[in-house]
Amino acid sequence: MDKPTLEIQIKTLPHQPGVYQYFDAEDKLIYVGKAKNIKKRVSSYFTKTHDNGKTRVLVKKIASIKHIVVETETDALLLENNLIKKYKPRYNVLLKDDKSYPWICIKNERFPRVFSTRRMFKDGSEYFGPYTSMKTVHTLLDLIKGLYNLRTCNYNLSEEKINSGKYKVCLEYHLGNCKGPCENLQTEDEYNAHIVAIREILKGNFKDSLSQFKAQMNRFAQHMHFEDAQRIKEKVEVLENYQAKSTIVNPKISNVDVFSIMSDEGYAYVNFLQLSYGSIIRSHTLEIKKKLDETNLQLLELSITEIRQRFNSTSKEVYVPFKVDLGENIKVTVPKLGDKKKILDLSLRNAKYYRMERFKQVKIVDPDRHANRIMAQMKVDLRLTEEPRHIECFDNSNIQGTNPVAACVVFKDGKPSKRDYRHFNIKTVVGPDDFASMEEVVYRRYKRLLDEKQPLPQLIIIDGGKGQLSSALKSLDVLGLRNTIAIIGIAKRLEELFYPDDPIPLYLDKKSETLKVIQHLRNEAHRFGIEHHRNRRSKQALNTELETIPGIGEQTVVALMKQFKSVKRISEAKKEDLEKIVGLSRAQKIIDYYSKK
Repeated sequence: MDKPTLEIQIKTLPHQPGVYQYFDAEDKLIYVGKAKNIKKRVSSYFTKTHDNGKTRVLVKKIASIKHIVVETETDALLLENNLIKKYKPRYNVLLKDDKSYPWICIKNERFPRVFSTRRMFKDGSEYFGPYTSMKTVHTLLDLIKGLYNLRTCNYNLSEEKINSGKYKVCLEYHLGNCKGPCENLQTEDEYNAHIVAIREILKGNFKDSLSQFKAQMNRFAQHMHFEDAQRIKEKVEVLENYQAKSTIVNPKISNVDVFSIMSDEGYAYVNFLQLSYGSIIRSHTLEIKKKLDETNLQLLELSITEIRQRFNSTSKEVYVPFKVDLGENIKVTVPKLGDKKKILDLSLRNAKYYRMERFKQVKIVDPDRHANRIMAQMKVDLRLTEEPRHIECFDNSNIQGTNPVAACVVFKDGKPSKRDYRHFNIKTVVGPDDFASMEEVVYRRYKRLLDEKQPLPQLIIIDGGKGQLSSALKSLDVLGLRNTIAIIGIAKRLEELFYPDDPIPLYLDKKSETLKVIQHLRNEAHRFGIEHHRNRRSKQALNTELETIPGIGEQTVVALMKQFKSVKRISEAKKEDLEKIVGLSRAQKIIDYYSKK
């Protein structure tokens, strides 16, 4: 498929937080922006009148749009920062390193210090963040300081120097903020236990620290130190409301390529995220048209080689969803937990959104290809021998046991064909018997199609469980169609699909397009059946009241209802008013009928 027009690209953007990138006619990145809702934000560029001259020039130069979906607005802010620093787009404010976001560092040293910094050094220290607000950093450091007694001095606390008595405790010790490791008044094991707890806080695991805070708060309250208790309570509330650090950046993940794959019957979509010092600096999704029955493994190995060559990647490690063979020089990691798995999940999410957008674009510019893909997917998902180009779905409606009716809706190429919808008034069944009713309507429907030599569907869907399905099968057996037409039942509660002679139901992915088509069929059948049922009940109500009056026919009832709107108003109307509508004779009959009642 050719590159979609700018208008179609905008129409199919997701309503998700993330970063959008504008490219000019030469495919050069000219602007990067963040948004809570990508589609809404990008659309505003093309629908608003811009006062700023540079913005008008920018909009004129936009030839194509790319985007990266993330989980939160904070992630979008961080990713925008990374991309602007990496590519320096012409229309973005240049971000300098001295304006970068703050981190919290656990220093690589004996009795480690914990402090905020805007600079990172490769000295083995641990860095957490970055954080988009210095207030968040101060809050976390205050919480840590309130919980744990840590040193703030920059002494080299080697075992040799401490034992020689080189250092003396400072004011922080006398204020109770430090336990004096410089004079050997605190063991290294005790101090490191505090560091382990702090590391968990910075990772977003507050469970242990929260329980300690609450115990501390209760102790203050028991000793009537209510101001201190309130101070701890406020910190507990901040901790409970604080979200874990960004999934976009982890400084330990450096110089890594991340690949994920989504595929269907005709196409595969491989997403590539390039990470530098834990920051995403590039996202690209490759669309591959399948020629044969290639596996995801084959396609992913082929795509990784192609993408790495295209972007001149020199990364020595890749994260992938399953093992691939890339030779001896590249380390292949299949993440299962933690930050690495979050990055892989983010890549997969971007592949999914790209696939969804392509579907929307194809639906607009090439409806036949869209229908062909849906049909091919349904054939595989539902284990059919041919594509279900013509599907019919049946539903019974007998609310409160009255006026039993059934509906048959027809879909062709995955879309409703409303002119082929049919209603059935149940004729041979007495009372509310769903099974017998289903047997009757299925027989009547396909007996008529056979008699009139009309085309039969490739798939019949019965809205109901095993009982309804068995009833429909009886009619197909009588007509000799059991082995001609595929038939399944869909249970209302759990979206279970039942097959003839198979006790185990099929469960489709809740987000699958096949299930969505089936649900659309079922909902249409239900709506169409209910609509007809209501009409029958309304008509019956009129029949019982007005058409039972001798000399009053259907046309008279319709004329009266148009004027008076209800049977009650007709019964209370004056003779002169009735006479204007239906004449003297019929008006007198109505007056006589209601006066006797």
